[in-house]
Amino acid sequence: MAKLKLDLHNIFNKGDLIQRELEQIIDEAIERKIKTVEIIPGKGSGQLKKKVIRFLEQKHIKNKYHRIDKDSKNHGRLFVYFKF
Repeated sequence: MAKLKLDLHNIFNKGDLIQRELEQIIDEAIERKIKTVEIIPGKGSGQLKKKVIRFLEQKHIKNKYHRIDKDSKNHGRLFVYFKF
C-alpha cells in the first residue's frame, strides 16, 4: 500500500516552511490518490505536533481528508487518511 511520509525534524523551527510542506504533501496525496500520509513531528516538547494538528484542523484543510490518527506506540507520529 502506497503512502507518503513527511518528516519535520529538519525544519522544526521554520513555521512558514512547515505549513508549505504540509500543504504540499496533502495536495500530493490527493493528486496521486494516496490514502495514507505519515507525518513525523517528532517527540520533543509536543509543540510541533500541536502546530501540525492545528494546521490539519483548519476548515479548508479538514475538508480534504477523512480522518487523523495518532500513533499509539509512537507519540511522535500522526497518520492522515484519505477516502477516494
